Amino acid sequence: MRHSISASVLVLAVAAACLTVPSVSAQREGDYTITNFHFADGESLRELRIHYMTLGAPHRDAKGLVTNAVLILHGTTGSGRQFLSPVFAGVLYGSGQLLDTTRYYIILPDGIGHGKSSKPSDGMHAHFPHYDYNDMVKAQHELLTDGLKVNHLLLVMGTSMGGMHTWVWGETYPDFMDGLVPLASLPGPMSGRNRMMRRMMMDDITHDPAYHGGDYTTEPPGLHAALQLMFMMTSSPRQLQKEAPTTAAADDYIEKWETRMFANEDANDYLYAFDASRTYDPSQHLDRITAPLLAINSEDDQVNPPHRGVMEALMPKVRHGKYVLIPTSDQTRGHGTHTLAAVWQGYLKDFMAQLTRGSAR
Repeated sequence: MRHSISASVLVLAVAAACLTVPSVSAQREGDYTITNFHFADGESLRELRIHYMTLGAPHRDAKGLVTNAVLILHGTTGSGRQFLSPVFAGVLYGSGQLLDTTRYYIILPDGIGHGKSSKPSDGMHAHFPHYDYNDMVKAQHELLTDGLKVNHLLLVMGTSMGGMHTWVWGETYPDFMDGLVPLASLPGPMSGRNRMMRRMMMDDITHDPAYHGGDYTTEPPGLHAALQLMFMMTSSPRQLQKEAPTTAAADDYIEKWETRMFANEDANDYLYAFDASRTYDPSQHLDRITAPLLAINSEDDQVNPPHRGVMEALMPKVRHGKYVLIPTSDQTRGHGTHTLAAVWQGYLKDFMAQLTRGSAR
């Protein structure tokens, strides 16, 4: 394959970073183009664009191995920019914090079909290749090795879909990282209510006559129904009760949420993003993961509800794995707890300290 990379480099002061990234020495944003990318199902694209953002700079040891790179992977329908929010960046990236960007090289890619990377809404619509999580991880790996010239990662971590990608990374490229931290995910097949939810969301879109096989000119109302399902599964009943304690407040909240979300989503992009999980099932090869792994879930996560025995059955297959279940509290936010770094940073701190001691040995 031939590859090309184009980027604009910006050195930003904190005040100029409108998404509140503290103490960032350098913020670099660009597009990496992979030519003749072949997908797992046999489809291909002549040019696949992967958008990315990096914070900080890579450090290399005497042998040229990158020692400080941290890959952070976003959730379904999200993008790397979600990790510039105050509840994540403000807790992790500042001076003296766990992922201080003067010490670590943070890499935030947009997955295939998401953000500013190649996606159906760019023009191919329903003719876009039907990518899956393996394709997404493969493209991330090419971005790192060929585009950014990163030959090793200190840490791979991700939230929700990004958490699932983290499991795939550990199995597919077991020697590429020192540690893995999947958040809000399970290392098993897409099954049970999670798969049923996704199937219903996809049906809401494709069964809508206005979908026109993906060649619609205005967003089909079925997208609205899919968004509603997603809201019910990923939100926190406890927090919504506090935020909307009256009928009027609840109506106002959901009307504003639906209006905002419907205006910013594309039905094909949404459909493809949720369909990408169809082949996900790392459970058969967990023994391939050799790097230490810390899995973090929250008790009030309805997408990955605990106490079903999934994590208890599968974690013993991970050689150096640890599982943390965060109890429901006023600080948790259901599935969205994965982005609230203040809730779980203590576990990450201990894990990174172990990685540092391991590398010192």
